[in-house]
Amino acid sequence: MTVFAVEYVYDAESAEARDAARPAHREWTAALAQEGIILASGPYSDGAGALLIFKAADEQALNELLKQDPFAGASAISGTRTMVWAPVTGQLAGHAA
Repeated sequence: MTVFAVEYVYDAESAEARDAARPAHREWTAALAQEGIILASGPYSDGAGALLIFKAADEQALNELLKQDPFAGASAISGTRTMVWAPVTGQLAGHAA
């Protein structure tokens, strides 16, 4: 499994859509965390986006997973940035293959 850092970017116009979809989004992330697919996630304090750390077989599998996010279905995300990430120190170290 590969570890991916996914950054969501929000714009001010999507605030209402995010608010409406947030309960379903949080249920989705909680279920993935229980399965060990999401290692960590949360919004930035300025409200401009969020960071999610995933484990996935490859980028294609990750992209299929991201399409299932209720935020994606609600058009609450204005952009994403995805990078393979290799944590070498700290609590997430050792999760990268």
